[in-house]
Amino acid sequence: MSLQSDFEHIALQERELTLPRFNTEIAWELGSYLRQLAHERKLGVVIDVRRIGQPLFYAALEGTTPDNVDWVRRKNNVVERFHISSYAAGIKEKIKGHSLIETQGLSIADYATHGGAFPLRVTGAGIVGIATVSGLPMRADHELVIEALCALLGRDYAELKLPAE
Repeated sequence: MSLQSDFEHIALQERELTLPRFNTEIAWELGSYLRQLAHERKLGVVIDVRRIGQPLFYAALEGTTPDNVDWVRRKNNVVERFHISSYAAGIKEKIKGHSLIETQGLSIADYATHGGAFPLRVTGAGIVGIATVSGLPMRADHELVIEALCALLGRDYAELKLPAE
């Protein structure tokens, strides 16, 4: 597994996991499924599903702290600004050998290029929201969102998950 292959695989995930529509019910369904997975696996995570600028689902499971809430905000800022997942943004930085702080003049206090925030795209409309998980190692945060989106869309997670490290 290379950074470049992970970057390309995430681009595939972003293309394939497109929603036919997005509303409060879909946000609740996605968030509830994420919470169910996390609860069953005893994962201490914060889950945030939102329209751009509007929270629609939020849950903080046992073991999380206010720091996780801030990680969600910072990861969401990356997706809103660059329209790619926060994990893809972080991998892109590593491949190029420099950070967003250096190239874009962004504050580390407001932007986090760690896995866990994934753009919610609607066919014909583009990015309308974000699904975010914080509390696990960044690759696991990212993959939990991917697994839940696959379930929501009736896609085979085994086909779209990142290759084993």
